[in-house]
Formats: sequence, structure tokens, C-alpha cells
Amino acid sequence: MNDARKHLLNVLVVLAGIVFIVKLFFIQVADNKYAQLADSNALLREVEYPVRGLIYDRHGELIVHNSPEYDLYVVVKDTHPFDSARFCHVFDMTREQLCLAFRELKMRKEYKPFKPTLFLKQLSNVDFAKIQDRLDELPGFFIQARTTRSYSTPSLANALGYVSEISKEQLARDSLKLYRQGDYIGQSGIEQFYEAELSGTRGVRFKLRNAKGIVQGSFNKGKFDTLSRPGLDLITGIDLKLQQYTELLMKGKAGSAVAIEPATGEILALVSGPSYDPGLLTGKDFSANFRLVSADTNKPLFNRALMAQYRPGSIFKIAQAMTALQQGVITPDTRIRCDRSVIACHGRHTNEDLRGAIANSCNPYFHQVFRRMIQKGKADDPFTDSHLGLAEWHAHIESFGFGKKLGVDLPNEKEGLIPTPRYYDKAYRSTAWKFSNIFSLSIGEGENLVVPLQMANFAATIANRGFFYTPHMVKAVGQDGKPLPQFLERHYTTIDSSFFNVAVDAMQEVVESGTASYRAKLQDIVICGKTGTVQNEPPLKDHAVFICFAPRENPKIAIAVYVEDAGFGGRAAASIASLMIEKYLLGETQRPLMEAYVLAGKFD
Repeated sequence: MNDARKHLLNVLVVLAGIVFIVKLFFIQVADNKYAQLADSNALLREVEYPVRGLIYDRHGELIVHNSPEYDLYVVVKDTHPFDSARFCHVFDMTREQLCLAFRELKMRKEYKPFKPTLFLKQLSNVDFAKIQDRLDELPGFFIQARTTRSYSTPSLANALGYVSEISKEQLARDSLKLYRQGDYIGQSGIEQFYEAELSGTRGVRFKLRNAKGIVQGSFNKGKFDTLSRPGLDLITGIDLKLQQYTELLMKGKAGSAVAIEPATGEILALVSGPSYDPGLLTGKDFSANFRLVSADTNKPLFNRALMAQYRPGSIFKIAQAMTALQQGVITPDTRIRCDRSVIACHGRHTNEDLRGAIANSCNPYFHQVFRRMIQKGKADDPFTDSHLGLAEWHAHIESFGFGKKLGVDLPNEKEGLIPTPRYYDKAYRSTAWKFSNIFSLSIGEGENLVVPLQMANFAATIANRGFFYTPHMVKAVGQDGKPLPQFLERHYTTIDSSFFNVAVDAMQEVVESGTASYRAKLQDIVICGKTGTVQNEPPLKDHAVFICFAPRENPKIAIAVYVEDAGFGGRAAASIASLMIEKYLLGETQRPLMEAYVLAGKFD
């Protein structure tokens, strides 16, 4: 009996031992939760944020760079005992502010008392200098260095865009898990479009801590550390001096000015007014400043160069002329009487050929030209005939880059509108429409809508005699790089290149003896341009528009200027564009009185 009890006791002891061994195996080997907890107590994981790529102008002038800033992290379990009075003294905070910071900390999804969590963000160099020798008095707190954007000039804000903390919605869309809460990303402009190139890759360092939380050095001699990789620099096509000068000319005005190098499609200047100082949307005051800028009724965040949609006005007559020549409904020598009983006109002219009609911006001429394109007699009834005519017209006009996004390397580009037969079918809820319903398209009014970038590209297309490169801000990704591949491709219009000589002749005449001769003509540079006056809502003045390129042969610059509520395009817009040409080609204006006229902003 005693032997049986002895054996039973031995079996129970062995079984208990097996149970403990199995449990210990699961704790130490199979389940790594406890190992992770132990590691989190012994290791401090520090993220090494990459340096964001720099942005330069075409001549190597630095536009955007980085300045250091500092985030304060805390491991809550290591702060005990916590001296709140000392903390408030070091960081110049009230007790209420400190309590609020801790409440917000513990509400964060990523918060764990044994892991580093962001406590205060975007401390400046000055802030850091005040506290760096006092941090040893505050166990559990440490500084994480990072950088913020800084600007060499208050120019180019709408094109550069801004950088801010990633939102929860953006994190949710990050399927590749490249970002984490607290990361900063480009939110608009170049910063957003080239985020992948500018951002770089973060690194990680693991540091060993003792039981008191004091860092003892690298863990395992840095075997598991990874170095951050800086972002790529961007070389833009922007001429910073031209950009700054154009912004000066547009000061106090609503509108935009875009300049393009026709031979490459590189954007030389992109101005939207009113604008803002990009330095406002950086650093710890970002949120407060963003609210102020967003609430501004002048809409400085609205990039008019890409997003404002206007009727093209008389400038559109050049596209009409090229399309009519291609379709064979007129020749350069075709004369049409300026019959003002059909549609109103301006100036003194009577029976012009095509060049004269463009130079004098003759409305009756282009009314009749558009009729010939729409009503060709290809169908028995006028409604079907107009459908066929408008469809053919639309295909040619669209080839200039109108009615669709050009694909510039900036976000939020609008496409404008070039009406199709389907558009009018929907508008009239019927197919029973014809030329008499849409004739206002002939002079760039009606349903036509364009954005200023498209008009600058149109000027570049004429300068190139029939082709364009997609306009782009960045000419090189990386110091020795190239633009993105899509910006190296030529886009040809459907118009024979020989017809563009007619447009060039007429645009030269506009400047030398036509509607822009007084304010756009230069002594030593041949400018080819076209004025436009775009209808506005009464009682406001019309918008002033001017496109041009210079010089006539081997053009170096193409420009579109829109000045809202400024009246006739030959005044405000033509004056600004010609001053821009002088600045770019000559280095300075030779007409100080014209410059003073523009800066005064009284365009009567």
C-alpha cells in the first residue's frame, strides 16, 4: 500500500514538472509577448527622420531648404516620480497646460506607457537651447531631432505648396504602410507631387537602457540599426528673379501670370495673386497660420494659374483661325466684311484678310468663319449638320491642350471646357440645336473655359509652330537627373505647321501696330502677342488677358497674363507681359514709366 502511494506521488510530481516546463516554453519561446515587453523595457527605439530634398531654381539658387526642429518624447512608466513643477519651469508651461498635454497623450491610439510617445512637437532651435541641459532632470523624457521646411524667399508659395503632419485619412489610404502617425508629408504644390522623391527613407536606432531607464549606448553594437536615406533634390525650371519680379508686378491684383520656355516646356514663372508667404505654413505655428490663410477672403491658397477657369476671349480667335485653315474653309487671303449688324465689334476696320482679322480682333470675321466650320452641309438637316461640324471642330481645338488637363507636375489642375455635341444635347435636353445656339463660341465666349496655364501653353505651341511639351515645374530630379519621362515627349496639334506662320505674322502685327502696340512693343525685341478682354459679371470690369512669345525667331519665353477686373487686355495684361520679357531677356526693364504704371495698378 505504501509503495502504491509512493509511486502515485512520484507521478504527480513528474506531471506537475511537465506542466511547468510546457508553460515556461510557451512564455519564453512560443509566445513572444513577454520577450517584447522585456525588450521594450531594455531598449529605446529612436526613429532617424530623413532630410527632405532641397528645391532649387534653374540657376542653382536655393529656394527651399531644411531647418532643425525637435520633438519631445516620453516613456510614461519611466517618469515616476514625476516632478510636475520642475517640468513646468523647464518648458515654461502652466500646470493646466501640462495636464491637458498628458490627457491628449493618453487618448492617442498608439499610446503605451512603456513605449516612447510624442509629447511636445516642433520645438525650435531656441526652445531646444533652453532645455537641452535640463533634460537629465526629467527622467523618461528625451528629444527626437527632425527638420522643418524653410524658405530663402517669400515667393512661389502656390507652386511650392506646404508640408504638414499626415492626417488619419491619408494614413488609412497608405496601403504600402510607408508612413506613421506624426510623419510629415507634402500637402500641395511641388511638395505633394514629388513627395516620393523628396521624402527619403527613415532610419531606426536601438539604444540599450539600464533598469533606471538611462541610455547605456547602442544595442548589440548597432547591428540592428538602419541609416536614413535623404530625399532627392529637385532642380526647377523657375527663374527666381523673373518669378520675384512678376510677383512684384502682380502685387495688389487678382489674377495670374505663367511663363514657359517653348523649347522645353519648363515653367519659368508661375504667379497666382493674391498669394501668401510660404514661411507662415511651417513650424509649430502652422495650425494657427493655416486657419488665418484659409479664412482670407482673397483666397491666397487658390492657385489661379491652374485652377481658375475663364472664358478665353479674343485670344481664342487664333485657335479658330488655325482650325479653319486646316479644315480648308478659309485661306490666309480670305476677306470677310466687318458686318456689325451680325455681331458687335470694335476698332476701325472694314474688309480684312485673316491676318488683319486677328490683328484687329474682328468679331464678325470669326463669327462667319465659325459658321463655315459648323455648317458644312454634310447632313440634310441643320441639327445633324451642326453635330458633325462641332465634333470635327472639337477634335482640332482639343489638340492644342484645351478642354483637358495638360498633366503639369502640380496637383489640382483644372481642365477647362471645350463643348462637345454631347454637352449641348444634355444642356438643351434635345438634339435640336444648331449654329445659332452656339455662335458665341466663335469669339471665345459662351461655354468655352480655359485656365491660364493652358493659355501660356497655347502661346508656346504657336511659338513652336504646332507642338508643345507638357508644361512642368521640375527640370531635374536629383542633382544630375532629368525631368520625369512624360515631360520629354512632344505633343503635336492636328494643324499643319505651315499655317502657324499666319498666326505668328498676325501676332507680330498686334504688338507693332494693333491692339497692344502702345504698351507691349519693345525697341529691340520682336514680340508676337494677342490681347483679350474676357466678359465678367456686371458691374465688375472685364478681365484683361494677353498671351505672347518672344523673340519671334527661336523664342525663349511664352507668357499668359490674366488680371481680373482690369478691363481691356492691351493695358494691364500686355504691360505686365512685356515687362516680364524685358526682365527675362535683358535682365531689367528699359521702361521705368511703364513699370510705374503697372505698380500703380490704375488701368483706365
